[in-house]
Amino acid sequence: MIGRRETVNGAHFAFTDRWGGVSAVPYEELNLGGAVGDDPDAVRANRERAAQALGLDPARVVWMNQVHGADVAVVDGPWDTAQIPQVDAIVTARRGLALAVLTADCVPVLLADPVAGIAAAAHAGRPGMVAGVVPAAVRAMVELGADPARIVARTGPAVCGRCYEVPEAMRADVAAVEPAAYAETRRGTPAVDVSAGVHAQLERLGVRDREQSPVCTLESRDHFSYRRDRTTGRLAGYVWLD
Repeated sequence: MIGRRETVNGAHFAFTDRWGGVSAVPYEELNLGGAVGDDPDAVRANRERAAQALGLDPARVVWMNQVHGADVAVVDGPWDTAQIPQVDAIVTARRGLALAVLTADCVPVLLADPVAGIAAAAHAGRPGMVAGVVPAAVRAMVELGADPARIVARTGPAVCGRCYEVPEAMRADVAAVEPAAYAETRRGTPAVDVSAGVHAQLERLGVRDREQSPVCTLESRDHFSYRRDRTTGRLAGYVWLD
């Protein structure tokens, strides 16, 4: 259920895998995405199970309506379910409030400055990485008092650069914005490495404490992959501060 969990100076980071939930095929088992066609009751039960496994109150978890953009929202509590805005990063200065990001190949980015008490979660697919959603999230954290030198950054399971094949023109467009994302598949065809691009952006911003998951979602049957399966569930990354 919880594929990886880490605590750094009171900042908590967690990433789920696909197991331990109640969703049926093709969303089996722990689908946490509410907009992929799964039974809403199953999604609700899965979110409750994941939150309980992490010791969180499900009612204190903030979710996003993700649209592959670069908009950021500052939150101090969960939104009304019917009013979740279209953003791809959320930031909070409220300790104990968990922020969640959904992915199924895109890069889940979790950020926290434990000293300032500022946390952020961002959804960085190829479009979002190019648009600068991660730098936008860091800027929003800094405006609330965070220091990039203190920010702890963790990125979760995502499709790797050896698997994310794209047309040559698309690779060129991405690399023109973020050269670190330039990649090739194992067959030598054009590819994009979104995780590498995100970490390069964080490095330029002065975020030094960074770790990247070694898991490629397309290669791992323990994780959902939209690129592999199309109709599938969504993983979640969670970040919160004591």
